Amino acid sequence: MKFLLFFISMFCAVSVAAQKHIPIPHGMVYGQKPDTLTVMGANKVEAFMGKKTRIITAIEGKVIRVTKAKGGWFEMDAGNSKIIAAHFKDYNITLPKELTGRTVIIDGVAQKLFIADDLQHLAGDTVTGKKQHQVKTDPKRKVTFEVRGLLVDK
Repeated sequence: MKFLLFFISMFCAVSVAAQKHIPIPHGMVYGQKPDTLTVMGANKVEAFMGKKTRIITAIEGKVIRVTKAKGGWFEMDAGNSKIIAAHFKDYNITLPKELTGRTVIIDGVAQKLFIADDLQHLAGDTVTGKKQHQVKTDPKRKVTFEVRGLLVDK
């Protein structure tokens, strides 16, 4: 009986010790080290892009959540309830879930998403009236970011 009680207590102690998470240190780099000289806020990217569909830039913002660890898929807060969906160019990058809530600097290519109305217009399908397509778009997702490098800032 004592052996069973000892075994259970040791098992619980080992499982609790094994679940300690190592915090991500300031300055940790994933991928290539980003250029920190020309960093802009994530809330200014869309305005900075203007009419351009793609730009190469470095931005700073807070990670909302890591959606898929393998491949480095995450969402970044762009202010005004907008979200930047970001992923690494290199699929071999694995991001830890502990990155959620941290401020990071990312370097890469930002691009605007075309919504269905734009694609129909580009295709010449500009029907008006009752035959006009009813498109439901998500106004929170307009910019995506292909990350080359990420630096944990705060």
